[in-house]
Amino acid sequence: MVVVFLFVAASIYVFRSLRNLPGELIEKTGSTVELASAALRDIAAAFSQGTVTTSFISYATSLHANHYLQFATLRQMESFTRTDEASTGFGYIPLPDVVIEARAPVEYTFYIDFNARWDLILRNNVVYVLAPSIQYNEPAVNASEITYEVKKGSLFRSTQQAKENLKKSVMSMVHRRAKENVALVRETGRKEVADFVEKWLVKSFADGSKYPVKVFFADETLPADLQMLPKAAD
Repeated sequence: MVVVFLFVAASIYVFRSLRNLPGELIEKTGSTVELASAALRDIAAAFSQGTVTTSFISYATSLHANHYLQFATLRQMESFTRTDEASTGFGYIPLPDVVIEARAPVEYTFYIDFNARWDLILRNNVVYVLAPSIQYNEPAVNASEITYEVKKGSLFRSTQQAKENLKKSVMSMVHRRAKENVALVRETGRKEVADFVEKWLVKSFADGSKYPVKVFFADETLPADLQMLPKAAD
């Protein structure tokens, strides 16, 4: 009786499995076809639907929680000089200037903001990326390593006051230097953005590897043949 029971139970299980197999197979096949269709979307079709930039921003912000593409860090020993001129002197004899120099290690970090405006445009089988301007984080000055040197002093004037004035102006000087350093990292930023977009194209489209990527930033002048393209907001 036990053997008969096991045989019957096994027969019922096989029957139910065979009965469910066509439906499960169709369901799985449909899912596979759907995924394959999504993977086979080409770039031209995606651009015609106007979803490329939105998809790119969604992809980028999902990878970067801070919504920034941080691409370069500069660590430099900076030197800042301040000249304090005397406003008055003895009669017609002006007092000498006081010159103070400050030296400190400073770290500059540069990034592209994914939350700003981006434009991706397909033209002549090239994907043009109009990216926001390069930005920088608050420069990090190592206050513990700042040194001051009196380059030119005066017996008639307080060098301490000149040093205090320099301390107050260091951060404004550092910000000005950060803006100047954007030129040093511009090409690095261009390459990093291009690499990022190329990886996204390959991941998102079956023919993504066939399209070269060229990057322009919002503060740059576009080539003559691209002047009619919209520019990303600065």
